[in-house]
Amino acid sequence: MTPVDPTMPYDDQNIFAKILRGELPCTKVYEDEWAFAFEDIHPQAPEHILVLPKGAYVSWDDFSARASAEEIAGFVRAIGKIARDKGLVEPGYRAIANVGPDSGQLVPHLHVHICGGRPLGALVPA
Repeated sequence: MTPVDPTMPYDDQNIFAKILRGELPCTKVYEDEWAFAFEDIHPQAPEHILVLPKGAYVSWDDFSARASAEEIAGFVRAIGKIARDKGLVEPGYRAIANVGPDSGQLVPHLHVHICGGRPLGALVPA
């Protein structure tokens, strides 16, 4: 897969758009008015959950520029609730949103990775 340009237009045929529409299966963890979350199929930690806003946003930059205050608040609150529900707050967890080619973003739909369940080490290895 080619890394995503965060300035590109939204592609409603991306894999996460298809999951949101129920066209592809997933193991759902959470859903509300603003967010949808499911288990990553290639987990990098014992807990690895992908959280998506329900709106059509390519990246965090796109979301922060175009989403309503309600969408932003709802999405951020969903990330916190999922971490609390999974018992990740006390031991710690990582929330990652990749933006653009240098970060390795592969799917052109904003998503936050919640990773935890073990010590994760350095964020960016030397």
